[in-house]
This record gives sequence, C-alpha cells and structure tokens, in this order.
Amino acid sequence: MNATRNPPLITIGPRVRKSPFYEATLAAGASVFTIYNHMYMPSSYGDTLAEYWSIVEGVSLWDVSAERQIEISGPDAAAFVQLLTPRDINNCPVGRCRYVIFLDENAGIVNDAVLFRLEENRFWLSPGDGDVLLWAKAAAAMSPLNVTVHEPDASPLQLQGPLAPRVAHKLFGDLALELGYYQFQEVTLQGIPLVLSRTGWSGELGYELILQDSQRGTELWELCMAAGAEFDIKPACPSLARSMEGGLLSYCSDITLEDNPFTIGMDRLLDIDKPYDYVGKAALQKIAEHGTRRRLVGANFQGDPVRPNEHFLPVRVAGEVAGHLTRCVYSPRLQHNIALVNLPVEYAAPGTLIELDLPEGQRSAEVVALPWFPAEKKIPAW
Repeated sequence: MNATRNPPLITIGPRVRKSPFYEATLAAGASVFTIYNHMYMPSSYGDTLAEYWSIVEGVSLWDVSAERQIEISGPDAAAFVQLLTPRDINNCPVGRCRYVIFLDENAGIVNDAVLFRLEENRFWLSPGDGDVLLWAKAAAAMSPLNVTVHEPDASPLQLQGPLAPRVAHKLFGDLALELGYYQFQEVTLQGIPLVLSRTGWSGELGYELILQDSQRGTELWELCMAAGAEFDIKPACPSLARSMEGGLLSYCSDITLEDNPFTIGMDRLLDIDKPYDYVGKAALQKIAEHGTRRRLVGANFQGDPVRPNEHFLPVRVAGEVAGHLTRCVYSPRLQHNIALVNLPVEYAAPGTLIELDLPEGQRSAEVVALPWFPAEKKIPAW
C-alpha cells in the first residue's frame, strides 16, 4: 500500500441527498465531502489543523445534517422506545437528551444515538451512520404498539468550541447559558424554527441548532457566521483528532455489530434489568453475568505523525495478532499519535505494551484509559 497516496474523490450527483446548508458550505470553502447516512457531509475546508484549533480554542460551525433525525410518536411511543434500547427512558424527562444504544438479538450494537424527548410520547433519535430509520420502521411494523416512525424536517447545525456560548448568547440570549448539558428547547431565531440543544460531537462546549425548515438553511448559516464574526468563527467539520481525544466513538469504525455495550465501556449507561422487554435483553443479561471478552481502549505511540487509517489494522501482543486498530491520528495537543484499539480483556489494562501494524511500518504502543481529554460540560462565567 502506498501510504502517501491522495484519497479518491467523491462525485456529486442526485442519488445522494444534499443538506439545507450545502450551498452555504460550498460558499464557505468546503473542499472535501464524505457520504454519511446517504447524505453529503463536508469533511474538510482545506486546512484540517486550523479547523482543529478553531474547535479547541475558538468557535466553529459544522454542517451535520447527515445526523438524520428519526421521529417516534403516537400513543405508545414511550413503550416503543423502551423496546428499542436497554436504557430506561422513563428517567429522561421532556426537554432532556440521553445517549442510547440499539442492539440486535445477540446484543451486538446496531447503532448509537442521542435521544431527545420532545413530549411524553414524542421522541427524536439522532443516530450514527446507518439505516436506523429503516430498522425502527421494521420494528414498528412488527410490533402491536401504536406508533408512527418517520424522518422529520430536522437538520442539525453544530456550534462548537470554548467560545460557542458567547456566540449562542448573541443569538438566543440568556437561554443559551441557562440550558444545562444534554438539555434542549424549541425556539425561533428571526422566525426560523429550531431546536436548540446543549449537545455536540466535539468534546468541547457546544450546541446543536436543529433547523425545522429546510428552506432556510443558508439563512441560518449566515446568521450564525455573522454572530460569530467578532470571535473569529470558522466553518469546520467533525474533527477526527478532537473526537478521538475525547473518546467519542464512531459507528462502523469503533462500534460494529460484533461489539456489545461492555466492549465499548457503555455499561454505565445501561439499565439491563429494567422492567420492560427490549431487543437483545436476554443476550445482554448473559454477557453481564459472564463478562465481555473484548474491550475498546486507547493507545499512545510515538514517531512521525501517521495518516488516518482506511481499514482496520492488526494489533499484536508478543508477536501474535490479538486485536485490531479502529482509528488512529496525530494529536496536536498531546504531540504524539493516538489510536483506538479493540483487544481481548487480558490485554486491555493501561500500561500493556502492544505493536501496531501500520502502513508506515510497525510501531510500539502502550494501552491507556479513555478519554485523553474529558468532555467540557460547564459553561464558565465571564
């Protein structure tokens, strides 16, 4: 494999959906796109390092409409959501969010999502890359519960970085500071209908502005950029380095159907024995009783900055392949390379020495606990 080759280009056509912010991102300089949830999503504005520092030190605006919202409503909506996830959503009041996972019959992870409870029997799911809409519709079709599952007109725009609260305060006033972490409220901004939430995928302070009128995407983008001008706001994309530093996992990369919630360290967010049936309950209870065989952990390694990997890569212990590397990147703040690796539990303790088979050659690494940087949750006074 040629480690220095340029990535292939993606052609633009009508088969893949464009977001309400697509034209605004092109005007802002989006130069590379990826496909996520059957939608084009910007993945670079030309300087990934500058985007990283805008997220870590300043404020940035991201088009993440590819987080395609799934609405579940109807008289039995709460009961149906209980069926979909091992987390007890009775503990989630209206106006709050919860991180949830969905399982198959073997307790393999179908996807992960942020759940929004808009009403007692009306929810949004904001999932990772995967056809959760079709999965949920199939579950509803096979269930006797009275629910409707559809994709609403709801397109997230993320405002992320330590200065995000200052920009949000200009846009929404004191509400931006009063909202707690993982809380949200329906609002309007110059007549534009939104859901404003204290959520995001950066590990930094941030908000999601979920547009509820897809015809007004460019208008909302320009309002945010104008409000952030004095804070040097930058258009940016989800940062591989910052997400990995924060231990934020990516479905299809760090999480697959082969993994269970204990593998990825999400057992603290489970209500395994909740008094409701859910998909995968018996299998998950069995794993809880006997223990998981594998863990996803971090690893530090030195040497020249590595290129992000295109495939899972072998991880060796004492010369033998024991696991695989899911993602790797150079961390500008740590000034060394970091990786997420999936290993048998006997090799997953911090301090364990492993070998990574990279395109650049084999590198020695040391297992570390996740995350490298905890999430920023509290808005400081100013």
